[in-house]
Amino acid sequence: MLQTLFTGLICGALLGFVMQRGRFCLTGGFRDMYLAKNNHIFYALLIAIAIQSVGVYTLIAAGQFSYNAGAFPWLGTIVGGYVFGIGIVMAGGCATGTWYRAGEGLIGSWIALAAYMLTSAVMRSPHLARFNQHLASFHTAHNSMADTLGLSPWLFIALLVLVTVWLARRELKKPTLAVAALPAKKTGLAHLLFEKRWHPFATAIVIGLIATLAWPLSIASGRLFGLGITAPSANIVQYLVIGDDKFINWGVFLVLGVFLGAFIAAKGSGEFRLRAADAATSMRSCAGGILMGFGATTAGGCSIGNGLVMTAMLTWQGWVGLAFMILGVWTASWYLFVRPRRRVALRAASA
Repeated sequence: MLQTLFTGLICGALLGFVMQRGRFCLTGGFRDMYLAKNNHIFYALLIAIAIQSVGVYTLIAAGQFSYNAGAFPWLGTIVGGYVFGIGIVMAGGCATGTWYRAGEGLIGSWIALAAYMLTSAVMRSPHLARFNQHLASFHTAHNSMADTLGLSPWLFIALLVLVTVWLARRELKKPTLAVAALPAKKTGLAHLLFEKRWHPFATAIVIGLIATLAWPLSIASGRLFGLGITAPSANIVQYLVIGDDKFINWGVFLVLGVFLGAFIAAKGSGEFRLRAADAATSMRSCAGGILMGFGATTAGGCSIGNGLVMTAMLTWQGWVGLAFMILGVWTASWYLFVRPRRRVALRAASA
């Protein structure tokens, strides 16, 4: 248990620190794809996916472990991914983003996180077992894209790497606007870690390496998976309610580490501050957290479980879930941002 606690906390703390300092939240990235036609964060996500895919399949080829993706629960993935996408816009952050923003002192993220964790736990309760089983009955035989098409996974990895490199190089060639920065107060490593602006692509490279490292660390504890946020978040609530030690695993210490790492990063950079939200924002955060918990559980993964890990494992669940997650973000963005602006514009035009 000591090894599980230590490696889980360390891996989570690294992830939380990097995500907080790199401001790596997929909610804003997916929203910007629609509102600002800016794909920067999406390309960064592809970099993290590609690095993890190369790393994990290298470990599999070396005989370190084997992984079977099982069946593809297509209905749950589609419905859950779409609902989760709507929820993260309302909550103001994706699953990991909510954890690291809670570590920054945002009360709204605390509310969203509590609702997300509670709903995830309820969705895993025996009371909803029949619903989950019925939803899972809509599936195809193979979840693995390589198994479905009878091809080597390395062909998909090569294609993923080539497309990612091409998109990243094209993005880096675009002119960038100079961003004003305050005079440096720190020097050396402290300046690089806590003051210097982190490029999304550099952040993604580190996240991809952490995601790869998570696999052997997690497997050493008896848990055959990499990074994951939803199930561990639900396990915390289940343990607090039931008190059964079976709910305490490597993933639980991972998410607690994310909070700890984000807190350290926020304190070191001077960004930690308790900030309360107004009543309307708090209610929306709570509703968003509920949708996040329902959607992530139904889809079998959140922005990390499906969007980063299952995509890297070249599964239909990962890529289809990611696509519908993005569609959900765009839907909520239209309703919460585009629609009100158009109404204001119409009123101004008719005045």
